[in-house]
Amino acid sequence: MTLMEELRWRGMVQDCMPGTEDLLAKEMVSGYIGFDPTSDSLHIGSLVPILLLVHLQRAGHKPFALVGGATGMVGDPSHKAEERKLLSEEVLQANLAGIKAQLSRFLDFNSPAPNKAEMVNNYDWFKDFSFLHFIRDVGKHITVNYMMAKDSVKKRIAGDTGMSFTEFTYQLVQGYDFYWLYENKGCKLQMGGSDQWGNIVTGTELIRRKSGGEAFAFTCPLITKADGGKFGKTEKGNVWLDASKTSPYQFYQFWLNASDEDAAKWIKIFTLLPPAEIEALLTEHAAAPHARALQKKLAEEITCFVHSKADFEASLLASEILFGNATGSALASLSEQQFLEIMEGVPNAVIPRSVIEQGADLVSLMVETGFLPSKGEAKKLLQAGGISLNKNKLSAENSTISPADLLQHKYLLFQKGKKNYFFIQIT
Repeated sequence: MTLMEELRWRGMVQDCMPGTEDLLAKEMVSGYIGFDPTSDSLHIGSLVPILLLVHLQRAGHKPFALVGGATGMVGDPSHKAEERKLLSEEVLQANLAGIKAQLSRFLDFNSPAPNKAEMVNNYDWFKDFSFLHFIRDVGKHITVNYMMAKDSVKKRIAGDTGMSFTEFTYQLVQGYDFYWLYENKGCKLQMGGSDQWGNIVTGTELIRRKSGGEAFAFTCPLITKADGGKFGKTEKGNVWLDASKTSPYQFYQFWLNASDEDAAKWIKIFTLLPPAEIEALLTEHAAAPHARALQKKLAEEITCFVHSKADFEASLLASEILFGNATGSALASLSEQQFLEIMEGVPNAVIPRSVIEQGADLVSLMVETGFLPSKGEAKKLLQAGGISLNKNKLSAENSTISPADLLQHKYLLFQKGKKNYFFIQIT
């Protein structure tokens, strides 16, 4: 299976310029994708272009990751209903540093091989490029008619907000990136999301008109969810690649909770598993969908890829603690950070340490903190064995709580039934 054949099988090709596949078959090709520095972390929507570069490098081609220090100052209007807020140079620099560190985890920038990955910043070639030189040397090659014909421009001009000159020129600025990389790095291929097709084609056209060269491109589809919801979004917002923004446990849970339809599509796009193994997984899942083999493997592969095997194992343990039959010793093995990550969104209360120092009445504590509505219900549940503390069943014989019962010397985790949790923090 050639690179393009595999990418098509994985559902990662939408538009493809004629000749692209032949080029990839006959020589080592340098190809690039641009990353927009609107934040100091990429999110899971960025995994598709990252994986395109990974596939490119694994197939023996040379990937370039372009971070948009210059284009980030302008803002891409593609698929945007209104003008983006411009970022300060200080914020941009911090964002660029964060993105560079993340990309270094996925691509091999240190290989001695000729196809080692390279990172470039378009600010390096734009910082000394004057406006007059730009409109003379670049602008004259692309007509306004050509630029106006792009969907990203037409939609904005037809809307209520219009489009500033700054955003109108974005496709020229991105087009020049491709031209610069073509001339200075021998880069003949640009890839990106399907919303970038217009900007990418402007680059190939500029290369043709300005230097008489030939460049190529292909795009991948924008990822969607089967239920119509926006991919990569949860109630808490974006699912980030930065563990401090989205914990490995929350990241793992996002993929584990994928629908059957989404998991069947995403296992091809977001993992590097070979096609034969994926096909076997799809067959296994179809025979026993309740076992969720597809979701489990998807969550495992992508959590290990973005974070680490240790983070995956900790996330698996956390899931067992919350939703499985894990014991109190498993709960006690979690670090405080891991405990708080899996408790995010769980109802809780804070009480002073003095309340339990001499031994607190268990029933009163559960009611006064809001875990249970009444002492009568608390006693009834204890009698029936329906309450656990730190994953250990309680009974009517348990009557007090003391510092010896604390997790991490400061937490109590109560559980009613299988999935109703409540934790108390001691201060």
